[in-house]
Amino acid sequence: MKYRIKPWEELTITDDYMFKLVMRHPKICKRLIEKILHIKIKHIDYLDDEKSLKFRYAGKGIRLDVYVEGDDTIYDIEMQVRDYGDEELAYRSRYYQSMIDVDALAAGADYKELKKSYVIFLCPFALFDGQRHLYSFRNICLQDRNLELNDGTNKIFLCSEGQLDDVSPDVKAFLDYMKGLPSGDTFVSEIDQFIKEIKVKEEERVSYMTYEMKIREAHDDGRAEGRAEGQIEAISKTIPMLKKLKLSKDSAIQELMDTYSLSHEKAQSLVNSIW
Repeated sequence: MKYRIKPWEELTITDDYMFKLVMRHPKICKRLIEKILHIKIKHIDYLDDEKSLKFRYAGKGIRLDVYVEGDDTIYDIEMQVRDYGDEELAYRSRYYQSMIDVDALAAGADYKELKKSYVIFLCPFALFDGQRHLYSFRNICLQDRNLELNDGTNKIFLCSEGQLDDVSPDVKAFLDYMKGLPSGDTFVSEIDQFIKEIKVKEEERVSYMTYEMKIREAHDDGRAEGRAEGQIEAISKTIPMLKKLKLSKDSAIQELMDTYSLSHEKAQSLVNSIW
């Protein structure tokens, strides 16, 4: 199947590129976190690290995830459009959590200095039992469920397709917006207006098209090589190309899964062996 570049004009909040553009607006990103967690944050800082790819192809970087720090807490927000199933997404949340801790330790922090963290997945589909919009997870003792491990880790899944009335009206409005439904919510209207303003900027459109064309080139070259010389040889050439484009390992793994119909484990093994 030929790689399709979605027209710039058709991008919505659930498209990875547009979501990252919107979340680079500090006020919007901060307010979304506050609304989801029912907290107040004084400020947020964007954390620049090797887990991001270029925000613009020739510019400062579109992130694989919205990776920010606020009031001594780390927040990683993922727009998870593909429904890989409950188990796969659970392992993905584990992976992102580990990335946060490894990054902190690599920067010289001691174990006891690891910051509290939240991994937040925004899912435009149902998860688990399909009933809730919000699923929050922390580590507890199975023998005494009133006893928490208190390791500072939190994983949250927000689903647009839940049935229960279990989130605030403004969060529900955002989840509906993910589905393309209209809303009179002030915050959602602010996001929608921001997207409309971005779409009329020619430099943003060119940046998006340049980025997507580079991804398509890697995709198409890989498929052509696969037909001519065999899948493994093609993959061995595709992986260095994806790395040269400054994709993270996680993004490269996903590209291999999509292009060659590989399992996550197989794609991960190939990336780790060649990267």
